Amino acid sequence: MLNVGALREGFVLDHIKAGKAMTIYHDLKLDKLDCTVAIIKNARSNKMGKKDIIKVECPIDNLDLNVLGFIDHNITVNIIKDGEIVEKRELHLPKEIVNVIRCKNPRCITSIEQELDQIFVLADPEKEVYRCKYCEEKYRGNRNK
Repeated sequence: MLNVGALREGFVLDHIKAGKAMTIYHDLKLDKLDCTVAIIKNARSNKMGKKDIIKVECPIDNLDLNVLGFIDHNITVNIIKDGEIVEKRELHLPKEIVNVIRCKNPRCITSIEQELDQIFVLADPEKEVYRCKYCEEKYRGNRNK
């Protein structure tokens, strides 16, 4: 049985699709933080069969919930203080995401003006469609990389 120690203060990302933890690790830039990170891959789950879990020992303020909600809004965020879960946050599709994905339209202003932020707006919440704020190009990538 694998035993990963309890956190004193930090957060646990639970219910990550199996095999997606490393993508989330990089997208959230957890490698840039000076804190302890534990990645558990392919853990058994009654709900999902298999899942990944990420434990991070640092304040939740260091986590961009919009990026996480964009990647997979079914992930559970457990906030830990003094070794106890004090809050569970549910994620939602963000209305706007900045500098997470890039517009692929070669005629978009963001292709010419490199210093402009890449801003995508949630155009259709039902179909989970994002469009570029500047040229309205539809994002065609896979959010769940």
